[in-house]
Parts: sequence; C-alpha cells; structure tokens
Amino acid sequence: MKPLSYRILLTEEPEGGYTVTVPMLPGCVSFGNTITEAKRMAVEAIELYIESLAAHQEEIPTEEHTFETTVFLEQHA
Repeated sequence: MKPLSYRILLTEEPEGGYTVTVPMLPGCVSFGNTITEAKRMAVEAIELYIESLAAHQEEIPTEEHTFETTVFLEQHA
C-alpha cells in the first residue's frame, strides 16, 4: 500500500496549545499543548478518520492532485 501524507494546519490558541486541522479530511481536528504533541495527536486523528472511512467503505481522500500556494491581499483602510 502506498504511504499517505496529509497537510496539517496548526493554530496557536490564545489560552495555550495548538489546534490542528486537516484540510483534506473535513472535521478531522485535534489539539496538543506543544507543536510536537499536536503533530502526534494529528497522526492519531488521521489514522482514526481513515479507519472510519474504510469501515464504512468510503473513499479515502488523498492530496495527490492538490497544489498549495499562498495569495496576499492588500489591506484597505
């Protein structure tokens, strides 16, 4: 089986810690007190998400044909 990889986004929370979201897997969210812990928790959340998809015989999304870029917008006063 081909290894899967997913992009994760970490958001630093005002009260501390990091919320992790997985854009390719809607609703796949986790949290960690440190970046290292957040990444570890993300792996666990992704594994559980994929297990659930497989159990329900649903397609497992991949980022194979997904491209990422950043756009910048000028702020208007």
